[in-house]
Amino acid sequence: MKLEICANSYDSAITAEKFGADRIELCSEISNGGITPSYGMLTRVIDNISIPAFVLIRPRSGNFVYSNQEFEIMKQNINLCKKLGYQGIVSGVLNSNNSIDSKRTRVLVELARPLKFTFHRAFDCVNSPDIALNQLCELGVDRILTSGQAPTAEAGLKQLKRLQKKSFGKIILLPGGGINSSNVEQFKKAGFAEIHTSASSKKLSKSSLFSAEITYSDPDKIKAILNEI
Repeated sequence: MKLEICANSYDSAITAEKFGADRIELCSEISNGGITPSYGMLTRVIDNISIPAFVLIRPRSGNFVYSNQEFEIMKQNINLCKKLGYQGIVSGVLNSNNSIDSKRTRVLVELARPLKFTFHRAFDCVNSPDIALNQLCELGVDRILTSGQAPTAEAGLKQLKRLQKKSFGKIILLPGGGINSSNVEQFKKAGFAEIHTSASSKKLSKSSLFSAEITYSDPDKIKAILNEI
């Protein structure tokens, strides 16, 4: 079983590789569901890691319905990631009725090639996961990152197993959402080849003005998950 770590900073990406992750998904602002990292972060990370790294292409937090200008920004960021040498893209677009926007998603998938393409947790917002699964298979998407449309992947495990069976091996179901050392064995026993987690902890910023918590990849949590798989 492969372990993908969602890393929201340069330090978290380095930590993920150092402590045994097989792959990272690089993003910023993980507390808001993640957005595309800055140019500086993208260049710094790709120059200093050797494991495969996928980049979240999401221009803002909120829903997954994008304006024309936001969509152009997404395309520009995919081209940038290709030039920098990243191995994969994590993205996707929905229609206003929470169905897959096949036209725009196809554009992103084809633009990203030959990089791998993961359709992110926008999948958990769709009204018909079976229809969405078939659409994404037809679009040539490599993976679907999903919690099984539940608050956590553990709660959505039954749905995840059903979707995996329905996919007939045409696409990788990548469970993500609250996976940790205490529940990861359930996903291993269910036959999932990969899992996704942030394996994160939080620390309080020392600034007296901006005292928000900082999320970081926790080496102990990464090691504990790997010990179970």
